[in-house]
Amino acid sequence: PTLGGPSEVKRATAEIQAIADKVKSQLEEKENKKYPTFKATEYMSQVVAGTNYFIKVQVADDDFVHLRVFESLPHENKALALSNYQTNKTKQDELAYF
Repeated sequence: PTLGGPSEVKRATAEIQAIADKVKSQLEEKENKKYPTFKATEYMSQVVAGTNYFIKVQVADDDFVHLRVFESLPHENKALALSNYQTNKTKQDELAYF
């Protein structure tokens, strides 16, 4: 991967699911809706001054959201932040930088 560029898209892990779960309430607040299903399916990461995670999350049968989550450096001791998101995505939509 290029320095500062996003990684290749990988299958989501338990760690990525935990990150998605931690920002779920931020998304629900912004969208003013509850997501009974919230399953991370794939992700890519980008190392900046901290890490950006781009996570594809299944929220219904063929309804997905793409999340951009920022994890600050450990010494900054900040909570994970939902930086941006895209709704109305499908399983086929490619996870890309946004």
